Amino acid sequence: MTLHPLTKRNFILYTVFAAAQLLTIVTPAFSQKRKAPQETKPSDVRLREAEFFFAEAEKYFILEDYAKALLYFQRVAELNPTNATVHYKVAEVLSKGTKEEDLQRAAQSIELALKYEKKNKYFYLLASNIYANLGQFEKATSALETMMKEVKGTDDYLFELAALYLYNKKPDEALKVYNRAEEVMGVNEVSSQQKQRLYLEKGKVQEALAEGEKLLEAYPDEPRYVLGFAEVLAMNGQRDKAIQYLENFIKGHPDAGNAKMVLAGFYKDNGQEKKSRDYVEAVFDDSQVDISSKLLMLGTYNALIAQNKSKKIVDPELESYALMLFKKLETDYRGNADVHLVGGDLFMTLGLDEDAKKEYLIAVRNGSGSFEAWQNLLYLETQTNEFDSLIAHSETALELFPNQAMIYYFNGYAHLRKNNYREASYSLEQAKKLSTSNPAFVSDLNGMLGDCYNSTKEYSKSDKAYEEALAFNPNNDLVLNNYSYYLALRKENLEKAEKMSALLIKNFPDNPSYLDTYAWVLYERGKYKEAKKAMERAIQTGQGTATHFEHYGDILFQLGEIDNAVKQWQKAKQKDGDNASLDKKINSRKLN
Repeated sequence: MTLHPLTKRNFILYTVFAAAQLLTIVTPAFSQKRKAPQETKPSDVRLREAEFFFAEAEKYFILEDYAKALLYFQRVAELNPTNATVHYKVAEVLSKGTKEEDLQRAAQSIELALKYEKKNKYFYLLASNIYANLGQFEKATSALETMMKEVKGTDDYLFELAALYLYNKKPDEALKVYNRAEEVMGVNEVSSQQKQRLYLEKGKVQEALAEGEKLLEAYPDEPRYVLGFAEVLAMNGQRDKAIQYLENFIKGHPDAGNAKMVLAGFYKDNGQEKKSRDYVEAVFDDSQVDISSKLLMLGTYNALIAQNKSKKIVDPELESYALMLFKKLETDYRGNADVHLVGGDLFMTLGLDEDAKKEYLIAVRNGSGSFEAWQNLLYLETQTNEFDSLIAHSETALELFPNQAMIYYFNGYAHLRKNNYREASYSLEQAKKLSTSNPAFVSDLNGMLGDCYNSTKEYSKSDKAYEEALAFNPNNDLVLNNYSYYLALRKENLEKAEKMSALLIKNFPDNPSYLDTYAWVLYERGKYKEAKKAMERAIQTGQGTATHFEHYGDILFQLGEIDNAVKQWQKAKQKDGDNASLDKKINSRKLN
Protein backbone atom coordinates (compact mmCIF):
# COMPACT_ATOMS: atom_id res chain seq x y z
CA MET A 1 0.00 0.00 0.00
CA THR A 2 1.36 3.44 -0.94
CA LEU A 3 0.98 5.96 1.84
CA HIS A 4 -0.35 9.44 1.13
CA PRO A 5 2.62 11.88 1.65
CA LEU A 6 1.01 13.34 4.78
CA THR A 7 0.28 9.89 6.17
CA LYS A 8 3.84 8.76 5.47
CA ARG A 9 5.19 11.84 7.26
CA ASN A 10 2.99 11.09 10.27
CA PHE A 11 4.21 7.49 10.23
CA ILE A 12 7.85 8.62 10.26
CA LEU A 13 7.18 11.10 13.08
CA TYR A 14 5.42 8.42 15.07
CA THR A 15 8.30 5.98 14.56
CA VAL A 16 10.87 8.61 15.48
CA PHE A 17 8.90 9.60 18.59
CA ALA A 18 8.65 5.97 19.68
CA ALA A 19 12.38 5.46 19.12
CA ALA A 20 13.16 8.58 21.10
CA GLN A 21 10.93 7.36 23.94
CA LEU A 22 12.79 4.03 23.85
CA LEU A 23 16.07 5.90 24.11
CA THR A 24 14.75 7.89 27.05
CA ILE A 25 13.54 4.82 28.87
CA VAL A 26 16.53 2.61 28.09
CA THR A 27 19.32 5.10 28.47
CA PRO A 28 19.31 5.68 32.26
CA ALA A 29 18.95 2.01 33.04
CA PHE A 30 21.76 1.03 30.72
CA SER A 31 24.06 3.78 31.86
CA GLN A 32 23.48 2.97 35.54
CA LYS A 33 23.65 -0.78 35.16
CA ARG A 34 26.69 -1.02 32.91
CA LYS A 35 28.78 2.08 33.47
CA ALA A 36 32.45 1.66 34.28
CA PRO A 37 33.87 3.37 37.38
CA GLN A 38 35.24 6.26 35.34
CA GLU A 39 31.95 6.79 33.50
CA THR A 40 29.46 9.37 34.70
CA LYS A 41 25.75 9.66 34.05
CA PRO A 42 24.94 12.17 31.29
CA SER A 43 23.15 15.29 32.39
CA ASP A 44 19.48 15.77 31.69
CA VAL A 45 20.35 18.44 29.14
CA ARG A 46 22.67 16.06 27.25
CA LEU A 47 20.02 13.34 27.38
CA ARG A 48 17.38 15.63 25.87
CA GLU A 49 19.85 16.67 23.18
CA ALA A 50 20.63 13.00 22.54
CA GLU A 51 16.92 12.27 22.22
CA PHE A 52 16.56 14.97 19.57
CA PHE A 53 19.50 13.71 17.50
CA PHE A 54 18.31 10.10 17.85
CA ALA A 55 14.90 11.07 16.50
CA GLU A 56 16.53 12.83 13.54
CA ALA A 57 18.77 9.81 12.91
CA GLU A 58 15.79 7.43 12.91
CA LYS A 59 13.96 9.68 10.49
CA TYR A 60 16.83 9.59 7.98
CA PHE A 61 17.31 5.86 8.56
CA ILE A 62 13.67 5.21 7.63
CA LEU A 63 14.12 7.39 4.54
CA GLU A 64 17.23 5.28 3.70
CA ASP A 65 19.49 8.32 3.80
CA TYR A 66 22.12 6.36 5.68
CA ALA A 67 24.90 8.95 5.47
CA LYS A 68 22.85 11.53 7.40
CA ALA A 69 21.48 8.87 9.75
CA LEU A 70 25.03 7.83 10.61
CA LEU A 71 26.08 11.41 11.42
CA TYR A 72 23.17 11.86 13.85
CA PHE A 73 23.63 8.43 15.48
CA GLN A 74 27.31 9.18 16.01
CA ARG A 75 26.39 12.49 17.63
CA VAL A 76 24.05 10.60 19.99
CA ALA A 77 26.90 8.24 20.86
CA GLU A 78 29.09 11.20 21.76
CA LEU A 79 26.37 12.62 24.05
CA ASN A 80 25.44 9.28 25.61
CA PRO A 81 28.40 6.90 25.10
CA THR A 82 27.08 4.12 27.35
CA ASN A 83 23.77 3.70 25.50
CA ALA A 84 23.73 0.22 23.87
CA THR A 85 20.93 1.01 21.44
CA VAL A 86 22.73 3.82 19.67
CA HIS A 87 25.89 1.72 19.20
CA TYR A 88 23.67 -1.00 17.71
CA LYS A 89 22.16 1.53 15.31
CA VAL A 90 25.59 2.83 14.26
CA ALA A 91 26.66 -0.76 13.57
CA GLU A 92 23.46 -1.39 11.63
CA VAL A 93 24.06 1.60 9.36
CA LEU A 94 27.73 0.80 8.83
CA SER A 95 26.96 -2.86 8.05
CA LYS A 96 25.03 -1.70 4.99
CA GLY A 97 28.26 -0.43 3.46
CA THR A 98 30.25 -2.37 0.89
CA LYS A 99 33.75 -1.48 2.03
CA GLU A 100 35.66 -3.63 4.50
CA GLU A 101 36.49 -0.47 6.43
CA ASP A 102 32.75 0.06 7.03
CA LEU A 103 32.37 -3.48 8.32
CA GLN A 104 35.37 -3.11 10.61
CA ARG A 105 33.83 0.02 12.14
CA ALA A 106 30.48 -1.77 12.38
CA ALA A 107 32.18 -4.57 14.34
CA GLN A 108 33.62 -2.05 16.80
CA SER A 109 30.21 -0.46 17.32
CA ILE A 110 28.35 -3.72 17.86
CA GLU A 111 30.99 -4.79 20.37
CA LEU A 112 30.28 -1.60 22.31
CA ALA A 113 26.54 -2.35 22.15
CA LEU A 114 27.14 -5.82 23.58
CA LYS A 115 29.40 -4.39 26.26
CA TYR A 116 26.45 -2.40 27.66
CA GLU A 117 23.63 -4.86 26.91
CA LYS A 118 24.01 -8.64 26.91
CA LYS A 119 20.37 -9.74 26.72
CA ASN A 120 19.27 -8.45 23.31
CA LYS A 121 19.28 -11.16 20.65
CA TYR A 122 19.26 -8.65 17.78
CA PHE A 123 22.62 -7.34 18.91
CA TYR A 124 24.15 -10.82 18.72
CA LEU A 125 22.53 -11.55 15.35
CA LEU A 126 23.92 -8.36 13.86
CA ALA A 127 27.33 -9.07 15.36
CA SER A 128 27.35 -12.58 13.86
CA ASN A 129 26.34 -11.25 10.47
CA ILE A 130 29.05 -8.56 10.49
CA TYR A 131 31.74 -11.04 11.51
CA ALA A 132 30.62 -13.52 8.84
CA ASN A 133 30.81 -10.83 6.17
CA LEU A 134 34.33 -10.08 7.34
CA GLY A 135 35.20 -13.77 7.07
CA GLN A 136 35.71 -13.95 10.84
CA PHE A 137 33.72 -17.14 11.33
CA GLU A 138 35.16 -17.90 14.77
CA LYS A 139 33.72 -14.64 16.08
CA ALA A 140 30.48 -15.15 14.14
CA THR A 141 29.86 -18.56 15.73
CA SER A 142 30.94 -17.27 19.13
CA ALA A 143 28.34 -14.48 18.92
CA LEU A 144 25.54 -16.98 18.29
CA GLU A 145 26.80 -19.38 20.95
CA THR A 146 26.86 -16.54 23.49
CA MET A 147 23.39 -15.40 22.46
CA MET A 148 21.95 -18.85 23.13
CA LYS A 149 23.46 -18.83 26.61
CA GLU A 150 22.41 -15.29 27.47
CA VAL A 151 19.01 -15.02 25.78
CA LYS A 152 16.30 -17.60 26.33
CA GLY A 153 14.27 -18.86 23.38
CA THR A 154 16.96 -18.34 20.74
CA ASP A 155 17.48 -22.00 19.89
CA ASP A 156 15.74 -21.34 16.56
CA TYR A 157 19.08 -20.03 15.34
CA LEU A 158 20.87 -23.38 15.70
CA PHE A 159 20.63 -23.97 11.95
CA GLU A 160 22.33 -20.61 11.28
CA LEU A 161 25.02 -21.60 13.76
CA ALA A 162 25.57 -24.93 12.00
CA ALA A 163 25.82 -23.17 8.65
CA LEU A 164 28.53 -20.88 10.02
CA TYR A 165 30.52 -23.88 11.24
CA LEU A 166 30.25 -25.34 7.75
CA TYR A 167 31.45 -22.09 6.19
CA ASN A 168 34.35 -22.27 8.60
CA LYS A 169 35.09 -25.83 7.43
CA LYS A 170 34.27 -27.40 10.79
CA PRO A 171 31.86 -30.22 9.86
CA ASP A 172 32.27 -31.99 13.20
CA GLU A 173 31.11 -28.88 15.05
CA ALA A 174 28.22 -28.54 12.61
CA LEU A 175 27.20 -32.14 13.34
CA LYS A 176 27.15 -31.39 17.05
CA VAL A 177 24.92 -28.38 16.46
CA TYR A 178 22.48 -30.41 14.33
CA ASN A 179 22.32 -32.93 17.18
CA ARG A 180 21.52 -30.08 19.56
CA ALA A 181 18.78 -28.93 17.19
CA GLU A 182 17.24 -32.40 17.28
CA GLU A 183 17.30 -32.38 21.08
CA VAL A 184 15.35 -29.11 21.05
CA MET A 185 13.06 -29.59 18.05
CA GLY A 186 12.94 -33.33 17.61
CA VAL A 187 13.83 -35.20 14.42
CA ASN A 188 13.48 -32.79 11.52
CA GLU A 189 14.22 -32.62 7.82
CA VAL A 190 16.95 -29.99 7.94
CA SER A 191 19.03 -31.67 10.62
CA SER A 192 18.66 -35.18 9.24
CA GLN A 193 19.41 -34.31 5.63
CA GLN A 194 22.37 -32.13 6.52
CA LYS A 195 23.77 -34.83 8.79
CA GLN A 196 23.30 -37.37 6.00
CA ARG A 197 25.23 -35.18 3.61
CA LEU A 198 28.04 -34.57 6.08
CA TYR A 199 28.35 -38.27 6.92
CA LEU A 200 28.49 -39.16 3.23
CA GLU A 201 31.20 -36.55 2.63
CA LYS A 202 33.19 -38.16 5.45
CA GLY A 203 32.64 -41.62 3.94
CA LYS A 204 30.46 -42.75 6.86
CA VAL A 205 27.77 -44.46 4.80
CA GLN A 206 26.17 -46.43 7.63
CA GLU A 207 25.79 -43.35 9.80
CA ALA A 208 24.21 -41.51 6.86
CA LEU A 209 21.77 -44.35 6.26
CA ALA A 210 20.91 -44.45 9.95
CA GLU A 211 19.94 -40.77 9.75
CA GLY A 212 17.70 -41.52 6.77
CA GLU A 213 16.00 -44.36 8.61
CA LYS A 214 15.49 -42.15 11.65
CA LEU A 215 13.73 -39.56 9.50
CA LEU A 216 11.54 -42.27 7.94
CA GLU A 217 10.54 -43.59 11.35
CA ALA A 218 9.53 -40.10 12.42
CA TYR A 219 7.61 -39.34 9.20
CA PRO A 220 6.63 -42.68 7.61
CA ASP A 221 4.03 -41.14 5.30
CA GLU A 222 6.21 -38.43 3.77
CA PRO A 223 7.14 -39.54 0.22
CA ARG A 224 10.01 -37.06 -0.11
CA TYR A 225 11.88 -38.73 2.72
CA VAL A 226 11.37 -42.19 1.29
CA LEU A 227 12.55 -41.09 -2.14
CA GLY A 228 15.55 -39.30 -0.70
CA PHE A 229 16.52 -42.31 1.38
CA ALA A 230 16.10 -44.64 -1.60
CA GLU A 231 18.35 -42.42 -3.70
CA VAL A 232 21.04 -42.49 -1.01
CA LEU A 233 20.81 -46.29 -0.86
CA ALA A 234 21.06 -46.62 -4.63
CA MET A 235 24.02 -44.26 -4.88
CA ASN A 236 25.86 -46.31 -2.27
CA GLY A 237 25.51 -49.70 -3.90
CA GLN A 238 22.30 -50.80 -2.20
CA ARG A 239 19.82 -50.50 -5.08
CA ASP A 240 18.02 -53.73 -4.15
CA LYS A 241 17.38 -52.39 -0.66
CA ALA A 242 16.17 -49.11 -2.17
CA ILE A 243 13.73 -51.06 -4.37
CA GLN A 244 12.45 -52.92 -1.31
CA TYR A 245 11.80 -49.67 0.58
CA LEU A 246 9.93 -48.19 -2.37
CA GLU A 247 7.87 -51.33 -2.98
CA ASN A 248 6.80 -51.38 0.69
CA PHE A 249 5.94 -47.68 0.58
CA ILE A 250 3.84 -48.08 -2.57
CA LYS A 251 1.87 -50.91 -0.96
CA GLY A 252 0.72 -48.52 1.74
CA HIS A 253 0.53 -45.53 -0.60
CA PRO A 254 -0.78 -46.74 -3.99
CA ASP A 255 -1.12 -43.17 -5.24
CA ALA A 256 2.57 -42.38 -4.77
CA GLY A 257 3.30 -41.58 -8.41
CA ASN A 258 6.77 -40.16 -7.83
CA ALA A 259 7.80 -43.28 -5.95
CA LYS A 260 6.65 -45.38 -8.92
CA MET A 261 8.68 -43.21 -11.25
CA VAL A 262 11.86 -43.63 -9.21
CA LEU A 263 11.19 -47.35 -8.85
CA ALA A 264 10.83 -47.68 -12.63
CA GLY A 265 14.28 -46.15 -12.98
CA PHE A 266 15.80 -48.49 -10.43
CA TYR A 267 14.35 -51.55 -12.14
CA LYS A 268 15.65 -50.29 -15.49
CA ASP A 269 19.13 -49.81 -14.03
CA ASN A 270 18.87 -53.35 -12.67
CA GLY A 271 18.08 -54.69 -16.13
CA GLN A 272 14.54 -55.66 -15.10
CA GLU A 273 12.89 -54.04 -18.10
CA LYS A 274 9.48 -55.70 -17.70
CA LYS A 275 9.03 -54.46 -14.13
CA SER A 276 10.39 -51.06 -15.09
CA ARG A 277 7.85 -50.66 -17.89
CA ASP A 278 5.00 -51.79 -15.66
CA TYR A 279 5.73 -48.87 -13.36
CA VAL A 280 6.33 -46.48 -16.25
CA GLU A 281 2.86 -47.22 -17.59
CA ALA A 282 1.41 -46.87 -14.10
CA VAL A 283 2.95 -43.40 -13.91
CA PHE A 284 1.61 -42.45 -17.36
CA ASP A 285 -1.88 -43.63 -16.37
CA ASP A 286 -1.81 -41.67 -13.10
CA SER A 287 -3.44 -38.27 -13.55
CA GLN A 288 -1.99 -37.14 -10.21
CA VAL A 289 1.58 -37.34 -11.52
CA ASP A 290 2.80 -34.04 -12.90
CA ILE A 291 3.07 -33.95 -16.70
CA SER A 292 6.66 -32.73 -16.49
CA SER A 293 7.66 -36.03 -14.86
CA LYS A 294 6.03 -37.99 -17.68
CA LEU A 295 7.74 -35.86 -20.30
CA LEU A 296 11.04 -36.45 -18.56
CA MET A 297 10.51 -40.22 -18.67
CA LEU A 298 9.65 -40.15 -22.37
CA GLY A 299 12.69 -37.96 -22.96
CA THR A 300 14.82 -40.64 -21.30
CA TYR A 301 13.58 -43.25 -23.78
CA ASN A 302 14.21 -40.83 -26.64
CA ALA A 303 17.79 -40.33 -25.43
CA LEU A 304 18.26 -44.11 -25.29
CA ILE A 305 17.02 -44.48 -28.88
CA ALA A 306 19.39 -41.71 -30.00
CA GLN A 307 22.25 -43.43 -28.20
CA ASN A 308 21.41 -46.70 -29.98
CA LYS A 309 21.35 -44.96 -33.36
CA SER A 310 24.77 -43.44 -32.73
CA LYS A 311 26.02 -47.00 -32.18
CA LYS A 312 24.06 -48.25 -35.22
CA ILE A 313 21.84 -50.38 -32.97
CA VAL A 314 18.26 -50.90 -34.13
CA ASP A 315 15.69 -51.77 -31.46
CA PRO A 316 12.20 -51.73 -33.04
CA GLU A 317 10.56 -52.89 -29.81
CA LEU A 318 12.01 -49.98 -27.82
CA GLU A 319 11.02 -47.52 -30.55
CA SER A 320 7.48 -48.91 -30.63
CA TYR A 321 7.23 -48.64 -26.85
CA ALA A 322 8.35 -44.99 -26.87
CA LEU A 323 5.78 -44.19 -29.55
CA MET A 324 3.08 -45.86 -27.47
CA LEU A 325 3.97 -43.66 -24.49
CA PHE A 326 3.82 -40.57 -26.67
CA LYS A 327 0.37 -41.55 -27.95
CA LYS A 328 -0.81 -41.84 -24.32
CA LEU A 329 0.41 -38.32 -23.59
CA GLU A 330 -1.06 -36.97 -26.81
CA THR A 331 -4.45 -38.44 -25.87
CA ASP A 332 -4.40 -37.32 -22.24
CA TYR A 333 -2.95 -33.84 -22.83
CA ARG A 334 -4.37 -32.91 -26.20
CA GLY A 335 -2.94 -29.66 -27.53
CA ASN A 336 -0.28 -29.36 -24.83
CA ALA A 337 2.68 -27.62 -26.46
CA ASP A 338 5.29 -29.45 -24.39
CA VAL A 339 3.84 -32.85 -25.31
CA HIS A 340 4.08 -32.05 -29.01
CA LEU A 341 7.58 -30.66 -28.54
CA VAL A 342 8.75 -33.95 -27.01
CA GLY A 343 6.84 -35.80 -29.73
CA GLY A 344 8.70 -33.81 -32.37
CA ASP A 345 12.01 -34.72 -30.74
CA LEU A 346 11.04 -38.41 -30.69
CA PHE A 347 9.95 -38.49 -34.34
CA MET A 348 13.09 -36.62 -35.37
CA THR A 349 15.26 -39.16 -33.56
CA LEU A 350 13.37 -41.94 -35.33
CA GLY A 351 13.98 -40.27 -38.69
CA LEU A 352 10.27 -39.61 -39.24
CA ASP A 353 10.81 -36.05 -40.39
CA GLU A 354 7.29 -35.37 -41.68
CA ASP A 355 5.76 -36.47 -38.37
CA ALA A 356 8.37 -34.47 -36.46
CA LYS A 357 7.60 -31.36 -38.50
CA LYS A 358 3.89 -31.77 -37.81
CA GLU A 359 4.50 -32.06 -34.03
CA TYR A 360 6.81 -29.05 -33.91
CA LEU A 361 4.27 -27.02 -35.86
CA ILE A 362 1.53 -27.92 -33.37
CA ALA A 363 3.88 -27.09 -30.49
CA VAL A 364 4.69 -23.59 -31.76
CA ARG A 365 1.08 -22.89 -32.73
CA ASN A 366 0.06 -23.79 -29.19
CA GLY A 367 2.47 -21.32 -27.65
CA SER A 368 5.70 -23.23 -27.17
CA GLY A 369 8.45 -20.82 -26.21
CA SER A 370 11.15 -23.38 -26.96
CA PHE A 371 13.86 -22.11 -29.29
CA GLU A 372 14.69 -25.72 -30.17
CA ALA A 373 11.13 -26.32 -31.37
CA TRP A 374 11.31 -23.38 -33.77
CA GLN A 375 14.84 -24.21 -34.90
CA ASN A 376 13.98 -27.84 -35.61
CA LEU A 377 10.81 -26.86 -37.47
CA LEU A 378 12.77 -24.45 -39.68
CA TYR A 379 15.50 -27.01 -40.28
CA LEU A 380 12.97 -29.65 -41.39
CA GLU A 381 11.35 -27.16 -43.77
CA THR A 382 14.73 -26.56 -45.43
CA GLN A 383 15.01 -30.32 -46.03
CA THR A 384 11.75 -30.35 -47.99
CA ASN A 385 12.33 -27.01 -49.77
CA GLU A 386 9.21 -25.44 -48.25
CA PHE A 387 10.60 -21.95 -48.73
CA ASP A 388 7.34 -20.00 -48.42
CA SER A 389 6.59 -21.69 -45.08
CA LEU A 390 10.21 -21.24 -44.05
CA ILE A 391 10.02 -17.50 -44.66
CA ALA A 392 6.70 -17.13 -42.81
CA HIS A 393 7.74 -19.24 -39.81
CA SER A 394 11.21 -17.71 -39.54
CA GLU A 395 9.71 -14.21 -39.49
CA THR A 396 7.38 -15.25 -36.66
CA ALA A 397 10.31 -16.84 -34.83
CA LEU A 398 12.31 -13.61 -35.17
CA GLU A 399 9.63 -11.80 -33.20
CA LEU A 400 10.28 -14.25 -30.34
CA PHE A 401 14.04 -14.62 -30.76
CA PRO A 402 15.36 -11.40 -32.32
CA ASN A 403 18.95 -12.13 -31.33
CA GLN A 404 19.26 -15.70 -32.63
CA ALA A 405 21.61 -16.01 -35.59
CA MET A 406 20.16 -19.33 -36.75
CA ILE A 407 16.70 -17.84 -37.25
CA TYR A 408 18.18 -15.10 -39.45
CA TYR A 409 20.13 -17.77 -41.31
CA PHE A 410 17.02 -19.80 -42.12
CA ASN A 411 15.20 -16.66 -43.21
CA GLY A 412 18.10 -15.58 -45.41
CA TYR A 413 18.50 -19.06 -46.89
CA ALA A 414 14.80 -19.22 -47.84
CA HIS A 415 14.88 -15.76 -49.46
CA LEU A 416 18.04 -16.71 -51.37
CA ARG A 417 16.37 -19.81 -52.75
CA LYS A 418 13.36 -17.72 -53.71
CA ASN A 419 15.69 -15.24 -55.48
CA ASN A 420 14.74 -12.47 -53.03
CA TYR A 421 18.34 -11.33 -52.90
CA ARG A 422 17.90 -8.04 -51.03
CA GLU A 423 15.91 -9.68 -48.25
CA ALA A 424 18.35 -12.58 -48.17
CA SER A 425 21.43 -10.37 -47.84
CA TYR A 426 19.84 -8.38 -44.98
CA SER A 427 19.05 -11.51 -42.93
CA LEU A 428 22.40 -13.15 -43.65
CA GLU A 429 24.24 -9.98 -42.61
CA GLN A 430 22.27 -9.99 -39.34
CA ALA A 431 23.19 -13.63 -38.78
CA LYS A 432 26.82 -12.74 -39.43
CA LYS A 433 26.79 -9.92 -36.86
CA LEU A 434 25.43 -12.31 -34.23
CA SER A 435 27.96 -15.09 -34.97
CA THR A 436 31.36 -13.50 -34.49
CA SER A 437 32.39 -16.26 -32.10
CA ASN A 438 31.65 -18.97 -34.70
CA PRO A 439 34.10 -18.42 -37.62
CA ALA A 440 33.06 -21.61 -39.46
CA PHE A 441 29.44 -20.47 -39.56
CA VAL A 442 30.49 -16.96 -40.58
CA SER A 443 32.46 -18.48 -43.46
CA ASP A 444 29.34 -20.28 -44.71
CA LEU A 445 27.34 -17.06 -44.39
CA ASN A 446 29.96 -15.21 -46.42
CA GLY A 447 29.64 -17.78 -49.18
CA MET A 448 25.89 -17.19 -49.35
CA LEU A 449 26.36 -13.42 -49.19
CA GLY A 450 28.74 -13.66 -52.13
CA ASP A 451 25.94 -15.28 -54.14
CA CYS A 452 23.41 -12.64 -53.02
CA TYR A 453 25.56 -9.64 -53.86
CA ASN A 454 26.59 -11.12 -57.22
CA SER A 455 22.90 -11.46 -58.12
CA THR A 456 22.25 -7.81 -57.20
CA LYS A 457 25.36 -6.82 -59.21
CA GLU A 458 27.11 -5.48 -56.10
CA TYR A 459 30.29 -7.11 -57.28
CA SER A 460 32.76 -5.53 -54.85
CA LYS A 461 30.64 -6.73 -51.92
CA SER A 462 30.31 -10.13 -53.54
CA ASP A 463 34.07 -10.53 -54.07
CA LYS A 464 34.79 -9.36 -50.52
CA ALA A 465 32.36 -11.91 -49.06
CA TYR A 466 33.87 -14.72 -51.14
CA GLU A 467 37.39 -13.72 -50.13
CA GLU A 468 36.44 -13.75 -46.45
CA ALA A 469 34.90 -17.17 -46.85
CA LEU A 470 38.05 -18.55 -48.52
CA ALA A 471 40.30 -16.92 -45.91
CA PHE A 472 38.75 -19.27 -43.36
CA ASN A 473 38.51 -22.31 -45.64
CA PRO A 474 40.56 -22.11 -48.87
CA ASN A 475 39.06 -25.41 -50.06
CA ASN A 476 35.41 -24.43 -49.72
CA ASP A 477 34.14 -26.07 -52.91
CA LEU A 478 30.87 -24.13 -53.21
CA VAL A 479 32.66 -20.81 -52.90
CA LEU A 480 35.48 -21.83 -55.27
CA ASN A 481 32.90 -22.92 -57.84
CA ASN A 482 30.57 -19.92 -57.63
CA TYR A 483 33.29 -17.31 -57.28
CA SER A 484 35.31 -18.59 -60.26
CA TYR A 485 32.21 -19.07 -62.43
CA TYR A 486 30.87 -15.57 -61.75
CA LEU A 487 34.28 -14.05 -62.48
CA ALA A 488 34.26 -15.93 -65.78
CA LEU A 489 30.79 -14.61 -66.65
CA ARG A 490 31.98 -11.10 -65.82
CA LYS A 491 35.24 -11.74 -67.72
CA GLU A 492 37.15 -10.33 -64.74
CA ASN A 493 40.24 -11.59 -62.92
CA LEU A 494 40.25 -14.73 -65.08
CA GLU A 495 43.70 -15.86 -63.96
CA LYS A 496 42.45 -16.02 -60.37
CA ALA A 497 39.28 -17.74 -61.56
CA GLU A 498 41.36 -20.41 -63.33
CA LYS A 499 43.46 -21.08 -60.22
CA MET A 500 40.34 -21.48 -58.08
CA SER A 501 38.55 -23.76 -60.55
CA ALA A 502 41.71 -25.84 -61.06
CA LEU A 503 41.91 -26.38 -57.28
CA LEU A 504 38.25 -27.29 -57.35
CA ILE A 505 38.60 -30.15 -59.87
CA LYS A 506 41.77 -31.30 -58.16
CA ASN A 507 39.68 -31.87 -55.04
CA PHE A 508 36.57 -33.08 -56.94
CA PRO A 509 37.80 -34.57 -60.24
CA ASP A 510 34.51 -36.24 -61.21
CA ASN A 511 31.98 -33.57 -60.32
CA PRO A 512 30.25 -32.52 -63.58
CA SER A 513 29.20 -29.09 -62.30
CA TYR A 514 32.72 -28.25 -61.17
CA LEU A 515 34.20 -29.56 -64.45
CA ASP A 516 31.77 -27.33 -66.35
CA THR A 517 32.91 -24.32 -64.29
CA TYR A 518 36.57 -25.12 -65.01
CA ALA A 519 35.85 -25.57 -68.73
CA TRP A 520 34.01 -22.26 -68.91
CA VAL A 521 36.81 -20.37 -67.14
CA LEU A 522 39.25 -21.86 -69.67
CA TYR A 523 36.86 -20.89 -72.48
CA GLU A 524 36.79 -17.27 -71.31
CA ARG A 525 40.60 -17.31 -71.22
CA GLY A 526 40.67 -18.54 -74.82
CA LYS A 527 42.07 -21.96 -73.89
CA TYR A 528 39.58 -23.83 -76.05
CA LYS A 529 41.41 -27.15 -76.38
CA GLU A 530 41.83 -27.46 -72.59
CA ALA A 531 38.23 -26.36 -72.15
CA LYS A 532 37.10 -29.09 -74.57
CA LYS A 533 38.87 -31.80 -72.54
CA ALA A 534 37.34 -30.60 -69.28
CA MET A 535 33.85 -30.42 -70.77
CA GLU A 536 34.13 -33.89 -72.29
CA ARG A 537 35.03 -35.23 -68.83
CA ALA A 538 31.91 -33.56 -67.45
CA ILE A 539 29.67 -35.12 -70.09
CA GLN A 540 31.31 -38.55 -69.71
CA THR A 541 30.07 -38.69 -66.11
CA GLY A 542 26.62 -39.35 -67.61
CA GLN A 543 25.17 -36.39 -65.75
CA GLY A 544 25.36 -33.84 -68.53
CA THR A 545 22.77 -31.05 -68.40
CA ALA A 546 21.48 -28.67 -71.07
CA THR A 547 24.07 -26.12 -69.90
CA HIS A 548 26.90 -28.66 -70.30
CA PHE A 549 25.94 -29.47 -73.89
CA GLU A 550 25.43 -25.82 -74.79
CA HIS A 551 28.84 -24.90 -73.37
CA TYR A 552 30.36 -27.88 -75.18
CA GLY A 553 28.87 -26.62 -78.44
CA ASP A 554 30.23 -23.11 -77.83
CA ILE A 555 33.73 -24.52 -77.22
CA LEU A 556 33.58 -26.67 -80.39
CA PHE A 557 32.43 -23.65 -82.41
CA GLN A 558 35.49 -21.72 -81.27
CA LEU A 559 37.62 -24.66 -82.40
CA GLY A 560 36.01 -24.52 -85.85
CA GLU A 561 33.98 -27.75 -85.43
CA ILE A 562 30.76 -26.15 -86.62
CA ASP A 563 28.73 -29.30 -87.45
CA ASN A 564 29.63 -30.95 -84.14
CA ALA A 565 28.84 -27.70 -82.30
CA VAL A 566 25.35 -27.62 -83.80
CA LYS A 567 24.82 -31.26 -82.74
CA GLN A 568 25.70 -30.36 -79.13
CA TRP A 569 23.34 -27.37 -79.20
CA GLN A 570 20.61 -29.68 -80.47
CA LYS A 571 21.26 -32.07 -77.56
CA ALA A 572 20.99 -29.11 -75.21
CA LYS A 573 17.71 -28.18 -76.91
CA GLN A 574 16.35 -31.67 -76.22
CA LYS A 575 17.01 -31.17 -72.50
CA ASP A 576 15.77 -27.55 -72.43
CA GLY A 577 13.03 -27.17 -75.04
CA ASP A 578 12.09 -23.55 -74.30
CA ASN A 579 15.36 -21.76 -75.00
CA ALA A 580 15.28 -18.98 -77.58
CA SER A 581 19.05 -18.47 -77.37
CA LEU A 582 19.68 -22.09 -78.37
CA ASP A 583 17.19 -21.84 -81.23
CA LYS A 584 19.07 -18.84 -82.58
CA LYS A 585 22.42 -20.65 -82.38
CA ILE A 586 21.07 -23.73 -84.10
CA ASN A 587 19.34 -21.80 -86.87
CA SER A 588 22.23 -19.43 -87.52
CA ARG A 589 24.93 -22.11 -86.96
CA LYS A 590 26.96 -19.58 -85.02
CA LEU A 591 27.28 -17.97 -81.60
CA ASN A 592 24.84 -15.20 -80.75
